[in-house]
Amino acid sequence: MKFTQLTAATLLVLGAASAQAKPIWQDFSVTGLYGENYEVVDEKQATATFEYTAKVKYADVFFFIDRMRGADDFKSSYFEFSPRLSLGEVSGQKLAFGPVKDVLVSTTWEGGEGFDNFLYGVGFDLEIPYFRYASINLYRVNNENIDDDYQLTLTYGVPIKLGTEEFLVDGFLDWSTEEDTHDSEMNWTTQWKWNVGKHISPDSNLYLGIEHSIWNNKFGIPNADENNVSALVKYHF
Repeated sequence: MKFTQLTAATLLVLGAASAQAKPIWQDFSVTGLYGENYEVVDEKQATATFEYTAKVKYADVFFFIDRMRGADDFKSSYFEFSPRLSLGEVSGQKLAFGPVKDVLVSTTWEGGEGFDNFLYGVGFDLEIPYFRYASINLYRVNNENIDDDYQLTLTYGVPIKLGTEEFLVDGFLDWSTEEDTHDSEMNWTTQWKWNVGKHISPDSNLYLGIEHSIWNNKFGIPNADENNVSALVKYHF
């Protein structure tokens, strides 16, 4: 069995297990973005993002889909489906050491216009003071249209409270290796958000803010470097 088939099978198994289990917690959100300094395709772009994340017994899952529309009316979609299996919970052993609080089997299915990529590897959930969450995931990537490579993904979220106002800084950093058909690339995207929803009702989570994206060699294209700030509105259901 090819690694691509094995990874796809693993994703399906983890995804099915996650879907069948009752969530310990879950979150669904919708985000609207608009920016005017994108690289590749259109310089101006509006994006609607639908996200779902949940923790279930033995696993967690994250899914999002972007629907993008450029200034020239070019439309495209991109999604990621990322189930992870907790080795600590499955084994019943505490796998914590240093800042690491758990070790996981990490998988991701990336899909878009004309491609499906499958990632598999190991993840580490971290316990860091002042962070709501933080993780490191190391992947081998089976790419459909370019050479396979390796990827490092960092995710993080930091809540900030100033007086009665609540803010959240969260995001990710992806770094992938250079191969014959593409350059190494780095995508560091951070959202800076203010919870204006609490002024509407105590349970409302409506955020306003910006998303800042630094993307070197975007899509592995040499010198396609992006430094873009987008207006953001996000609502958690």
